[in-house]
Amino acid sequence: MKVGTDGTLLGAWAQGGRDILDIGTGTGLIALMMAQRFGESRISGIDIDPMAVEQAKDNVARSPFADRIMIAEADANTFQGTFDCIVSNPPFFERALECPDIRRNMARHTNTLTYASLFATVKRLMASHGVFSLIVPFDYLQRCLEEATLTGFFLSRQWAVKTNSRKPPRRYLMAFTLHSVERVDTGTGIIEDAPGHRSDWYSRLTDDFYLPAPVPSYRLTSKS
Repeated sequence: MKVGTDGTLLGAWAQGGRDILDIGTGTGLIALMMAQRFGESRISGIDIDPMAVEQAKDNVARSPFADRIMIAEADANTFQGTFDCIVSNPPFFERALECPDIRRNMARHTNTLTYASLFATVKRLMASHGVFSLIVPFDYLQRCLEEATLTGFFLSRQWAVKTNSRKPPRRYLMAFTLHSVERVDTGTGIIEDAPGHRSDWYSRLTDDFYLPAPVPSYRLTSKS
């Protein structure tokens, strides 16, 4: 699976902790970003796709954070542990036409992990003071909020994300706790100011994860 905007946004935005769980880790992108941001953390990344797990393990092994990240092939519904930070870029399509690629269906469709089972699993695994962060498409916002409320979660942060200023939000970054907060942190982020030009908000959020642009080299020649 390719590195996508959703994973990049969540990995740069999510709150951290000492013990972090990445549900549906895929390539390990979010686990690696959390390890980079939170230097004292221990991260567990789990996925049910054995090929994704193999790729994530390889990516982690090549990183400077290999001693702090554990990748495992595991079903979130039966996984055990206690974490003060849980992150997930979950499957999001429900009752939608599936493609022939089984692995892509697992990553994109809720057949294997519904929102209801996701929130129930997070509640079982998360410490009482913990934070659960995820990203959802705009048309699943209400469903996500409903499932969170039914499971006993309280919204603590919600950021709408637009591709550009002229378009409506296409996705929402959200964070939930097991206790109510005095004020929900809300805002709107814009990815591009112009086609191909990252906005100040997106740059501040993600610049630490982009390689610097190469410096052009010039070769001076002289006429004989």
